[in-house]
Amino acid sequence: MNLKSNNPFFKSKSFSKAEATTVFDADGRPVEIIDFNNTMTINGAINKSLILLLLLVGSTFFIWQMAFNAVGELSPQIFPYMIGGAITGFITVLIASFKPNYSPYLAPAYAVMEGVFIGGISAFMETRYEGIVMQAVSGTFVTAAVCFLLYRFKVVKVTQQFRSVVIAATFAIFTIYMLSWIMSFFGIQAFIYNTSLVSIGFSILVIVIAALNLFLDFDLMEQGAKQRLPKYMEWFSGMALMITLVWLYVEFLRLLSKLRD
Repeated sequence: MNLKSNNPFFKSKSFSKAEATTVFDADGRPVEIIDFNNTMTINGAINKSLILLLLLVGSTFFIWQMAFNAVGELSPQIFPYMIGGAITGFITVLIASFKPNYSPYLAPAYAVMEGVFIGGISAFMETRYEGIVMQAVSGTFVTAAVCFLLYRFKVVKVTQQFRSVVIAATFAIFTIYMLSWIMSFFGIQAFIYNTSLVSIGFSILVIVIAALNLFLDFDLMEQGAKQRLPKYMEWFSGMALMITLVWLYVEFLRLLSKLRD
């Protein structure tokens, strides 16, 4: 089975082989013995994902508390933290993509740094649109829960065609964002930043694609456990799932802000 995802983590070679020891039987034939105590499991991946989520929420709450001063106004001191968290989180992702065996250390660091970024951007958006954060959080977790149940009970099955369509759509969205970012340097505002019906429709489409990526993440966790990958891949896959959830949350913020405007 060809396992691919938009998530750079799952493109690692570590997702293509299990950790095994080769010995030889009495006839001199090679026999691979897999250490089941040091291999990835679904429960282990879920537990690691929950730990990362708690770390992310904890650092988010810390920055949220720092963001508002005594009179309830947004403190400018959070912006260096927010930018630093985003940059550090991105660097952590790059390192983990090439060195997945460091995931037990990199994944918690990513969760904390990304929580700092999320806390900052959430505080900023809350000052502009009161109540938007709770709406975005609710939308994210409800979407994730629904996708998990649909996958768990086999209502949605990840086939090769399903995987190909989602990856292609994700790459197209990434291309649009990059082009829009480049155009902004020339003073050109792309349609994705305004509040037109086309822009709102695009945001809804992006949320749908982000949600579909959750099915790929769940499937890759399951396939990784079946392939008996190394134990550190539980942290690796949990970190990948956090990336998708953060993306989904940010897109909910973007959509809700457009609807408010």
